Amino acid sequence: MDTTSNHIESDVRTQIAGDPRVPYPAEIAVEVVDRIATLRGTVGSFAQRHAAVADARRTAGVEYVEDWLEVRLLDRDRREDAELRGAALQRLESDSEVPGDAIRVSVKDGWVTLKGDVVLQYQSDEAFNLVASLYGVTGVTNEIRVDESR
Repeated sequence: MDTTSNHIESDVRTQIAGDPRVPYPAEIAVEVVDRIATLRGTVGSFAQRHAAVADARRTAGVEYVEDWLEVRLLDRDRREDAELRGAALQRLESDSEVPGDAIRVSVKDGWVTLKGDVVLQYQSDEAFNLVASLYGVTGVTNEIRVDESR
């Protein structure tokens, strides 16, 4: 590995370690080759996974992030799919920026899928962020279509 990769790798580790959203940064292995950062390991929630990947992406010198992180919820963090779906719908409905009534939510084994149509990209992004931060979420698939011509 060259010195540039070593330096970027160190910067990625520092970025993740400094993020309070990632409580156990030592459980994330970081490797950088040709400006591609690869993250491996296990985190306790989808929100932690999302935060670690975002930290790596914003590190200077990183051009792409390979995300191989696994989410393993502790028993106390698990939620039934129906409860998680209700929490996601409630969160979407309560945000004035997101047309919650236009978004359908399904959940299987903690993995949330969002579908529907919105007018602006930021509404789709916000819907993703709102449900990604719910405890008990193991992953999010965002299939919301953006139709800015409406």
